[in-house]
Amino acid sequence: MTVTATAPVTGPAATTSRTGAAAASAALVLLVAALAVVDITQGTASVGPAEVAKALTGRADPADASVVIASRLPRAAAGLLVGAALGIAGAALQAVSRNVLAAPDTLAVNAGSYLALGVLTVTGASLPLLASSGVAFVGALAAAAVVLALSGLGAGTVRLVLAGSALTLGLSSLTEGLLLLFPERTNGLYQWSQGSISQNGFDGIAQMAPVALVGLAGLLLVARRVDALALGDEAARGLGVPVRGTRITVVVLAALLSAAAVTLAGPIGFVGLCAPALVRPLARRVRPFVRVRAFLPLAGLTGAGLVLGSDVLLRALVPAGTAVAVPTGVVTGILGAVFLVGMALRVRDTAAASPPERLRIPSRTGFLVTVAVLVAALVGVTLAGVLLGDTTLLLGDVANWAQGRAARPLSFVLDTRVPRVLAALLAGAALALSGTLVQAVTRNPLAEPGILGVSGGAALGAVLLVTTVSGAGSWGVAGAAFAGAAVTAVLVFGLAARGGFGHHRLVLVGVGVSAATTALISLLIVLTDPFNATKALTWLSGSTYGRTLPDALPVAGALLLGVAVSVLRRTELDLVSLDDDTPGLLGLRLPPARLGFLAVSVLLSATAVAAAGTIGFVGLVAPHAARALVGRRHVRVVPVAVLLGAVLVCTADIVGRTVIAPAQLGAGLMTAVIGTPYFLYLLVRTRRLRGVAG
Repeated sequence: MTVTATAPVTGPAATTSRTGAAAASAALVLLVAALAVVDITQGTASVGPAEVAKALTGRADPADASVVIASRLPRAAAGLLVGAALGIAGAALQAVSRNVLAAPDTLAVNAGSYLALGVLTVTGASLPLLASSGVAFVGALAAAAVVLALSGLGAGTVRLVLAGSALTLGLSSLTEGLLLLFPERTNGLYQWSQGSISQNGFDGIAQMAPVALVGLAGLLLVARRVDALALGDEAARGLGVPVRGTRITVVVLAALLSAAAVTLAGPIGFVGLCAPALVRPLARRVRPFVRVRAFLPLAGLTGAGLVLGSDVLLRALVPAGTAVAVPTGVVTGILGAVFLVGMALRVRDTAAASPPERLRIPSRTGFLVTVAVLVAALVGVTLAGVLLGDTTLLLGDVANWAQGRAARPLSFVLDTRVPRVLAALLAGAALALSGTLVQAVTRNPLAEPGILGVSGGAALGAVLLVTTVSGAGSWGVAGAAFAGAAVTAVLVFGLAARGGFGHHRLVLVGVGVSAATTALISLLIVLTDPFNATKALTWLSGSTYGRTLPDALPVAGALLLGVAVSVLRRTELDLVSLDDDTPGLLGLRLPPARLGFLAVSVLLSATAVAAAGTIGFVGLVAPHAARALVGRRHVRVVPVAVLLGAVLVCTADIVGRTVIAPAQLGAGLMTAVIGTPYFLYLLVRTRRLRGVAG
């Protein structure tokens, strides 16, 4: 996929005078000022424009003055500072990478800061705000370094964004694990993590403003070098520009700006992506804005306007008492996700077909040996799952329980442990089969229900039911999950199908939709009572805690259907995974076949999410490993992938509930630890394969 941020094209209508640039800048300043004024007048207290004016002139009632000076003015100032910092950081990253999808969110910079601050909170260390900003900066820089080391900053590559998105998932999973393990120490951290500009006074703003100014000043100093990079690396070197050093400097300064914003208000999503994109059309008409030195401040103003506008919109549409609990970052997350999807659809995807995988074709004996080993592993992890936990059991205890002769304490342990082991096995198998079907239909090695947003849609539907309907049953949750998954699947596959399931477009659209579902889930969690919030957050981590046998019935039924369809239609599945022409030549109608397999995949993913929560990357890892072991024929891939998925999730569940017992971590968090590096490896591997094929 070619996604480059090229220099704006000028023409007869382009404004070349400084007067036009000054007029445009002044108009933007007035717009941001107007939004700030409106934002100051909004809140729970009945303090309107007149009271605000009196407070600013020192003539207000002390109570009104306290509200304005201690709360509303700092909130507006924080919105200005955070929005400007993120907008400038995003503009700098896009300029230095020549990639319109580069931003603090998509490069895992915000996720790195969030994890670093989460670790700091868990340790109980009490540091000044400026020192905390340093910790956030280290986390941001480390995350950016990992992404850049794996994907590079080559012009026109979207691999950098995919690597950043995958790393964001992994880092966010680690942070969620800290939230669940240390609920007392991390109290309030989840809401903060959604991005809130609410402040108590100006202390934080006064400490972070100099940090942001240092970042801006540094970027302005290297602005001419960044302008030279737009001509190409070779041309920039010819002009004496140190290309590598300039890029590293810009990334460090952008990470510093992002860290300041995260420290002050939490990770406010997608501002760094949207602000430069909104300025770019203006730069096409006003030539002075083409230069980075003029573009950066303009992007900063636009970012400030986005944050303040989101806050104003939130408080205008939601009752004041409710709006207080909703972080501004939820609104920017939803808007930014829509923006990301739109950008993904507009760019030209030059990687519609993935290079052929170099896989050996084992003999029938090799296939049977592989299945036998996996069946043995499945039996082993099943027994380990039943026997191990905060209470270790023996096989004789299980035999007594099965015969109804176990003591009451033992029966209680097994009555709760056996269903969760069963849920883990079935959910893992269903997710693996779902991923196998999706990868076959889209012929995309990066496709997976979690990455494509299908699991996120299922989670949204289930959480909506869990948080609004008390005592929702297993089939109700499964139905809500399927409805959510179906809606997101239609959205993702319908949008990405234009142009034939582009190799990267499909994943980018899925990432955008997944981000939107995450923001909506956060909104539901923030607005519900603490009990439901904890329940939903635990469930979202992929936990099998509290599962009963009825909870496993929907996914068991979906798995039986999926296996039956995959086995009976194995030849069609093989043909669909080849190309667009061969199925038609052999009499297979491709669209109906694709639709049928996708429908089964959505059903499997939705019921798996309903049974065991959100568990990512299983649908990515299991099919790849299966093809590596037994070749590409789905008559062999399907059983091996199903067994691998079951073993993987059950093992993750065992580790999550035994390593730190009696505390527990969800299986989804454990699979993210495995899946994130594997996804990054696939990105590197596919790049190498294309290089060889080219």
